[in-house]
Formats: sequence, structure tokens, C-alpha cells
Amino acid sequence: MSNPKKGELRAHMNKGSLEEQIADYIVANQDNHYRLAYSYVKNVDDALDIVQDSIYKAISAKDSLKDSSYLKTWFYRILINSALDFLRKHKKIVVIDEETMSGLDSGTIDKYQNLDLQRALDELPDYYRSIIVLRYFEDLKIKEVAEILDVNINTVKTHLYKALKTLRIQMQDED
Repeated sequence: MSNPKKGELRAHMNKGSLEEQIADYIVANQDNHYRLAYSYVKNVDDALDIVQDSIYKAISAKDSLKDSSYLKTWFYRILINSALDFLRKHKKIVVIDEETMSGLDSGTIDKYQNLDLQRALDELPDYYRSIIVLRYFEDLKIKEVAEILDVNINTVKTHLYKALKTLRIQMQDED
């Protein structure tokens, strides 16, 4: 009789442990999550809403995370899908003025130092932009990008090559 209760307690403790791991990860990486969401919507409030929505979805779907070592890629997938869902629902194009951009300065090194590059990134299709941002701005490995986007590694490499080629052309056109 004590065995089922021990099993239930262990399962309950593991769930709490997973929730704690998710919470710790989210808190430790909140700036990165916000920046990623912001890179899609270019609006402070919308980016915060996307992050909040992603946290809610992650906690609600915590049982879908089978291995906590994939927490980062699992949460990034949720965050990107939430951002893309938001864009599809709102079909929003936002132009940001210089004053707003300077107000976002958190005192840390800005990963988008080159406004021409940021403009060129914004012109890329969402899928290409996701790959570039995840690979170079979030410093993820190609394998992690493939896991987040739920595509084959070779597909990521191909799209990365095409995205970089497109960026290069856009940057040359601006010069």
C-alpha cells in the first residue's frame, strides 16, 4: 500500500521540480526572451505580452517536456510560435522612431548595433529571420535551431545560407 503513495509523491515532487526548473530558466533568461519577442513585433508592450503568453503556455504544457535538458529549445519554440501567432493575428507592421529605440537601452551591449542590419532583418520573411536571430543573436547551434523550429538540420543550413545571401544583397543595396 505504501508503494503507490511513494510513487505518487515522487511524481508530484518531479512535477514541482520541473516547474521550478522552468521558472528558474525563465527568470535567468528573461532579457533574452524579451529581446527575441521584441525582434518580431517591435513593440514593448506586445513583446511583454508574448513573453507572458509563452510562460503561461510553457507552464500549462510542462508535461510535454519529456527531458529537462531540452528546456531551452522547448521554451524557444513556444516563444517563437507565440510571436508568429501574434503577428498572424494582428498582421502588425510597426515603425519605431529613434526616441523609442533609445528608450529601450537597458545599459547592456545592444545586439542590434547596426540599424541597417536591423532593417534588413525586418525585411526578411519570418522563417529566415527566425533562423538568423536564433543562430547569430541568440548564439544557438544549428542543431538547436533545427529543434526549436522543428525542421531538419539540412533545411536549417539551406535556409540560413539563403537568408545570409538575401541579407548580403540587401546590405549592398543600401550602400
